[in-house]
Amino acid sequence: MTGPHSDPEHLAFVHLHHVQLAIPAGGEDACRAFWVGLLGMHELEKPPELAARGGCWFRSGGIEVHLGVEKEFAPARKAHPGFLVARIDDVAERLTAGGVDVRWDDAFPGHRRFYADDPFGNRLEFLQPLG
Repeated sequence: MTGPHSDPEHLAFVHLHHVQLAIPAGGEDACRAFWVGLLGMHELEKPPELAARGGCWFRSGGIEVHLGVEKEFAPARKAHPGFLVARIDDVAERLTAGGVDVRWDDAFPGHRRFYADDPFGNRLEFLQPLG
């Protein structure tokens, strides 16, 4: 393909605005306990027309996580967000103290990383560059 659409630079991706994960109906309090209580994120107020659908949104630094209610919920066990963090040991310690299983994996060159699950079984990856 030629022309302006053949060059991916024309799209000028700037930043990932948010990642959305599915949760079961009524899971908002468990989300707050996990994303705010354990991970220290801040809850965002959803616009009224979206708040009516349930779910909740959280932010820390430049990261937003949107949790949306899915009628026939099934956790994402393979697909997952990868969160780049500054103090990976602190994140792992907070999750472990909260009863969350932290699974370290050294298979990603140049990074320390681990996997954990949110309260509904959605897979999450946390990583920090070495050095």
